[in-house]
Amino acid sequence: MKRPHVIINCAMSADGKIASPKRKQMRISCDEDIARMYQLRNESDAVLVGIGTILADNPKLTVKETFIQHPKHPLRVILDSKGRTPSNALVLNDVSKTLIISGKEKKKTYNGSHIEVIECSTDKTGLIDVHCALNPLYQKGVRKLLVEGGGTIIWNFLKQKVVDDFYIFIGSCVIGGKDTPTVADGEGITTGEEITLKIVEVQKVGSGVLIHYQPL
Repeated sequence: MKRPHVIINCAMSADGKIASPKRKQMRISCDEDIARMYQLRNESDAVLVGIGTILADNPKLTVKETFIQHPKHPLRVILDSKGRTPSNALVLNDVSKTLIISGKEKKKTYNGSHIEVIECSTDKTGLIDVHCALNPLYQKGVRKLLVEGGGTIIWNFLKQKVVDDFYIFIGSCVIGGKDTPTVADGEGITTGEEITLKIVEVQKVGSGVLIHYQPL
């Protein structure tokens, strides 16, 4: 199966958390890393998140002109197995096109020719099957896909071994909380199934550290 080149990009605290204990978005990245993120988003054909990110953070998933002049807004993709994307979500604005991938018989309709909804099969955990989602994206011309979260989505892409590059910015803060969202949530591994990575590059970015991994 042909698929896009998949890049995961995320920011976490020094103790591995990506949000507050109440699952609300926090600023972990410094200005320099935010600029890098927007550059990466601008260079991608599509940016993908799960429905949990939409409901918790209500992001636009566009590129801010304060960081990138004349931005090329990527296709925005939402994995939404149960059809829960609100009709007033900011990700549905007309700045760019939006593709919602829903589960079978969970398809909803939205106003606007820039919004498309397609159906995909789900896996045993009820999430959108990653391989099923990547195929139509490739057919739509997506060659570089940026996956931004949340933790369950990141875990699922890593587990299905469809990740080519994995960037983690480690901010200089500690959030804490045993149930606070982490970079890779989901059901986790069983004994002997850990996902191994190799370090490609480590660099200091502003007040934090950026690590570029590639899965083995």
